Amino acid sequence: MDQYIGKLLDNRYEILELVGTGGMAKVYKARCHRLNRLVAIKILREDLAQDAEFRRRFHDESQAVAMLSHPNIVAVYDVSRSSDLEYIVMELIDGITLKQYMQKKGNKLNWREALHFITQVVKALGHAHSRGIIHRDIKPHNIMVLRDGSVKVADFGIARVASGGHSTLTQEALGSVHYISPEQARGSHIDARSDLYSAGVVLYEMITGRLPFEGDTPVSVAIQHINSIPLSPRELDSSIPEALESITMKAMAPSPDSRYLSADEMLADLEEFRKNPNINFDYSALEFDPEEEPEDDRTQIRPIHTGGRHASGERPLPDDFPQSHSRSYEYEEERHGQRRSRHSRQEEDYPPTPQRRQRYEDEEDDYPRRGPVWPIFLAAIAVLLFVGLVVYFLVQTIFPSLFSPSETYPVPNLIGQVYEEIKDDTDLLGRYTLVEGETVADEAEPGTIIDQDPRSDKEVLESVTEIKVTISGGPDTVEMPPLDGMDYNTASIQLRGIGLKPVVPPEYQYDDEIKEGYIISYTPQEGLQLPPGTEVQMVVSKGPAVKELELPNFEGMTKEMAEKTITQRNLDLENSKFEEVYDPNVEAGKVISQYPIANTKVTEGTAVNLIISKGPDPATLPPDPPAVDDPGPDVPPSTPVTKFINVKLDGYEGMVNIRVLLDGAEVGSGTADAAMESSVDIPVHGSTGMGVREVAVYINGVAGGTHKVDFDS
Repeated sequence: MDQYIGKLLDNRYEILELVGTGGMAKVYKARCHRLNRLVAIKILREDLAQDAEFRRRFHDESQAVAMLSHPNIVAVYDVSRSSDLEYIVMELIDGITLKQYMQKKGNKLNWREALHFITQVVKALGHAHSRGIIHRDIKPHNIMVLRDGSVKVADFGIARVASGGHSTLTQEALGSVHYISPEQARGSHIDARSDLYSAGVVLYEMITGRLPFEGDTPVSVAIQHINSIPLSPRELDSSIPEALESITMKAMAPSPDSRYLSADEMLADLEEFRKNPNINFDYSALEFDPEEEPEDDRTQIRPIHTGGRHASGERPLPDDFPQSHSRSYEYEEERHGQRRSRHSRQEEDYPPTPQRRQRYEDEEDDYPRRGPVWPIFLAAIAVLLFVGLVVYFLVQTIFPSLFSPSETYPVPNLIGQVYEEIKDDTDLLGRYTLVEGETVADEAEPGTIIDQDPRSDKEVLESVTEIKVTISGGPDTVEMPPLDGMDYNTASIQLRGIGLKPVVPPEYQYDDEIKEGYIISYTPQEGLQLPPGTEVQMVVSKGPAVKELELPNFEGMTKEMAEKTITQRNLDLENSKFEEVYDPNVEAGKVISQYPIANTKVTEGTAVNLIISKGPDPATLPPDPPAVDDPGPDVPPSTPVTKFINVKLDGYEGMVNIRVLLDGAEVGSGTADAAMESSVDIPVHGSTGMGVREVAVYINGVAGGTHKVDFDS
């Protein structure tokens, strides 16, 4: 059994089960006892936890990731560091990985579904990059698909802040080698564009159903990322839109400078394509500068698809494409138990051989000879000379600068910089001055430049010396209000009014000080800036905890003693009832019976009903005995008899206790279930000679009316 299952971390998180294992950590399902919710906990592997430097980096980078807040990123709730354990508390996702989803769909998705998923992934990367966080391990295994079709990017376990963006080809990187960027495979400096390359590979796999590079070993795949360019998606499936192919190949450009400059730029193209699938981005051939390879390993180069096609169906190479470099296309197939490898395809469009050329010349003899063509040739030369002279005259006299190229200057890239820090930086700006444009709400930090005009991918004329920048005012957030002293309904209305979402139902707890229905605590804390729609968990008071006690036996107590006992036991004296009746068998002033019955369990504050004796009824006292000389009339002997009265149970619930009294003495009793019977017959005991008498009925200790009983009939 796993050593952590069943453990309680920091007296808060109870580990329930292991849900996943990665290269750096294990992930467990756990319950947070403080907020009563399920969470996921990632615990650093024991062997890595022995390295103090690794633990420090893991902790620092985890805290940075915990600051991310985006609907497409798995939320990090807590980061804990102790002498023997490092762990991260995260949102528990009810879903499957994108890799599992693709496998269920046969490894290939239709392009609309792929567009839906990759758009959300790029949005998540844009948010992380704006906070200086680079994921470094984007792959379908780290993208969760929820039941509603939304996705969340997970596992920032090897994420780095941008200032530490160097990479080595570690075992963890080799585990994800099919998705790493060329600079990551080389161990070179990486930045946000490395994540965009990996996102491009994920998009490539979704729309084609296969990875761009395969190999026998991770190292061989990594080398292909450095030295090769894959088959374009439309070569594998011609139904893929050309614009989506262009986006994919631009994101996967080998050179970072040829990729999208930011996630926002890639997202803009995805949105344009979503609005118009027939759009043509017309990206030129991307730069390809692989590592040098031995001559024997070089194969023929095939161009990147740019949307245009040669008349023969093949795509022509760009004129400036480096012919000295190689492009390898390797993939492996399993068929009938044999493996085969397909290398670069050779062009078949060869020039005619000398033998073919001679054959063409010989065939000309079979056609009829035409007349001389030199007059036409001379006329054409004359026309061309005339046109040339006219053009020369215009260029030299009227348009002297028409064909002289204007000098242009590159524009520096300012996006992502802080305006106040660079507005006077002449080393960065050079000949340009900054013009502050509008400030808009954005996920980037306040003061960050999010757009510029002209853009950095343009060269401008000498007359252009100003760059107008758009500045981020920070994300559109809501400040968490104080909820202390509010009742739950008022707090919920206030939260919804400012765009936050109270969790329903809230958590309830007993509290001896806070009134029932009022807020005990809440999360997030007061004053935090939150994205609209953030959930707020409230803990609501149920009032003081209700205590149970055993009801004492009041029978035989005086009324004063009973009242004192009720007060001492925290019962409700104010609402308790005391009814006095005649009873010849119980001393006046003492309790005859009670309800609830003695020794039953009741809660504090329960009211008690007591029947107090007034002693015998004076009207029933026997007359003075007659004088001896007056024997009186003959009195017939009496005989015991039993009569029945019908007691109505309307208005009562559950089991009821019924007592019948005659002249204060109990002459009948019984119990009944009011839920099952509307009335019940109760036996009343007496004797002949008593005539018609009136008996009193008590239900649960409370008077329930009187009945007349004829004992002589």
